[in-house]
Amino acid sequence: QVQLVESGGDLVQPGGSLRLSCAASGIIIHIYTMGWYRQAPGKQRELVATMTNSGTTTKADSVKGRFTFSRDNPKNTVYLQMNNLKPEDTAVYYCNAQRGIVNYWGQGTQVTVSS
Repeated sequence: QVQLVESGGDLVQPGGSLRLSCAASGIIIHIYTMGWYRQAPGKQRELVATMTNSGTTTKADSVKGRFTFSRDNPKNTVYLQMNNLKPEDTAVYYCNAQRGIVNYWGQGTQVTVSS
């Protein structure tokens, strides 16, 4: 059984930082394209960042220079380091693993940026 378990979401003030984690079981993450997506209330889910099995990363323009995607293969875990957070980053953040037509999602973790 495949599980992606996100953690690290919290309430943080603007300008603050958080690190999200996504621990995978049932798959080997480094053969998948791993991704972070987010969904704000009333909006569609959107791509935040992805990392291919070769380690190539892509990011949404809105997070470039602020968010960093990393992977720890021995721990089978990916991370999203988020710095200089803004109120518009408020959303539920989801971890994704994709390989061919196979697609797995985590349950999400809430990030709220507010003073």
